[in-house]
Amino acid sequence: MNVKKGIICVAESTFDVALWFADKALEQNEYLQPQKLHRLLYLAQGYYAVAFEGSKLMPAVFIAEEMGPMEPNVYKAFAKGRPNIEPNNNLPDGVEDFLSGIWNRFGRDTTDSLSKLCQESLAFRQALIKGTRTEIPLKSILLSFAGADDIPATARIKKPKMMRSQTGRSVAVK
Repeated sequence: MNVKKGIICVAESTFDVALWFADKALEQNEYLQPQKLHRLLYLAQGYYAVAFEGSKLMPAVFIAEEMGPMEPNVYKAFAKGRPNIEPNNNLPDGVEDFLSGIWNRFGRDTTDSLSKLCQESLAFRQALIKGTRTEIPLKSILLSFAGADDIPATARIKKPKMMRSQTGRSVAVK
C-alpha cells in the first residue's frame, strides 16, 4: 500500500472533521474530552488511508505525545473550548458515512481505552522513540493500521456500499 503523493484531502479542513465529532457527541449528550477527540481524528485518518488506498481524509499532521497522538493545530484551536469556526456541513460524498462508522465503533469507548489503542500502534511507538512532538507520517500510520492485529478490522468501520444487481439481489460494491 502506498500513500498517494500530492493528493488533495477529501475534507477541506481538519476542523471540519473535528467539529463533526464534537457535534456528534453533543447530539448524543456526551462530553467529548480533548484527548478523545485527538484519538478519534487519528483513528479516522488511519482507517481512511487503509480503506481508500493511501488517501488522506483531512490535511492533518499528527505528532507523538506521551498521552498519545495529537493534532497540534486542533489542540491550539480547541484549547479554550470549541473554537468559533463555522463547520462545513457539506462534507464530500461518503465522508459522513465513514465518520459515522468511526463514531459507531469508537465513540462510546473511554478516552483511556482509545489512548491505549493508539499508543499501541506501531506508527505512534516509532515516532515516540524519536521523541515527543515527532511527526507521525501518514505512510507509517497506513502501514501500522493495515498490518496490525491489535486494532479492529477496517471492514468493521467502512460499510460496503450496497446496490442491487439486475436480478434485484443486494450486492456490495467498491
